[in-house]
Amino acid sequence: MYVAVKGGEAAIANAHRLLAEDRRGDPQVAELGVDQITGQLGRAVDRVMTEGSVYDPELAGLAIKQAQGDLVEAIFLLRAYRTTLPRFGATEPVDTARMAIARRISATFKDLPGGQVLGSTFDYTHRLLDFGLLAGGSAPEPVLPLAEPLDDAMPRVTDLLNHEGLIERELPAVDEDEETVPDLTREPLDFPADRALRLQSLARGDEGFLLALGYSTQRGYANSHPFAGEIRIGRVAVEMVPEELGFAVEIGEIELTECQMINQFRGTAAAPPQFTRGYGLGFGQVERKAMAMALVDRAMRAGELGEAVMGPAQDPEFVLYHADNVEASGFVQHLKLPHYVDFQSELDMVRRLRRAHGERHGGRQDADDQDADDQDADDQDRDAAE
Repeated sequence: MYVAVKGGEAAIANAHRLLAEDRRGDPQVAELGVDQITGQLGRAVDRVMTEGSVYDPELAGLAIKQAQGDLVEAIFLLRAYRTTLPRFGATEPVDTARMAIARRISATFKDLPGGQVLGSTFDYTHRLLDFGLLAGGSAPEPVLPLAEPLDDAMPRVTDLLNHEGLIERELPAVDEDEETVPDLTREPLDFPADRALRLQSLARGDEGFLLALGYSTQRGYANSHPFAGEIRIGRVAVEMVPEELGFAVEIGEIELTECQMINQFRGTAAAPPQFTRGYGLGFGQVERKAMAMALVDRAMRAGELGEAVMGPAQDPEFVLYHADNVEASGFVQHLKLPHYVDFQSELDMVRRLRRAHGERHGGRQDADDQDADDQDADDQDRDAAE
């Protein structure tokens, strides 16, 4: 008989010490600073902030350091910290049309007003290891100044299409007269989930999971043949309306990545043929995540647009219930916890089934041999438990 593990307080304390020792690494090497993580591992910090639902690069850097670079663990740490924070209000919707652009590209219009801004990107690198970094690297070459300053007005591509009525009209996420925007961080996920709730869940969703689902839509597991209408990265002002003032006050800036995918829509009896939208948004520079999110967002709109549901990415319950990497990690990793009693029950059942199988197909002698084997196994189990 298997028995549950008891005690182990000293062993757990030692496991914590080993974990701290592993995190520190070679003491002869200078300890990694949070400022180094936030300054030089920016993409990891941005992902942790986005999926951790907290915009704070320093805390995200701290979580990454504590988690030894395990980003899902770091996201878990940041979300756990978030639950300790008081909530003092909601901001106004950020206006990404007024974004201070650092990067802006469109795959649909080459000469769009304001121009294309390549910014910082891996797109044009050769993906060759830079062995110079092993030796500490060298100071980067200075960036050439812009020949002309960027336009203050950077209209979105969807706005250009909207002038001609070629794209669906963007409706508010919720009826402002009836209810506030749902908050997934305070209320559990519930179905049917409206688009505002779905977008919140996608923003917190695991980048790898959404990337795979978005890829599946392109491979035919949904009616999705999109164009990257626009991807823009930059800083936007965050404003809040204090009750005592009654007007908006800027309380800071955040860096965002926004992606709008454009899909052809054949129309229905109620709606003419037009383009439809898929939307993605994340903290910092999370271009791949925002694109995958936009693909999946559009795929999940299949029901409301009257399209055939042909792939997992079009099923909101499948996507939203499985996109959360903290939830998924917890459920998978709970398998490490003791299941001795459950497993003993299954052992007994399998042995009974084997005896019955032996009696049906191998005769009594085989069944007797099986009983002897099972008795030996029981003895070994008992020895192991003792």
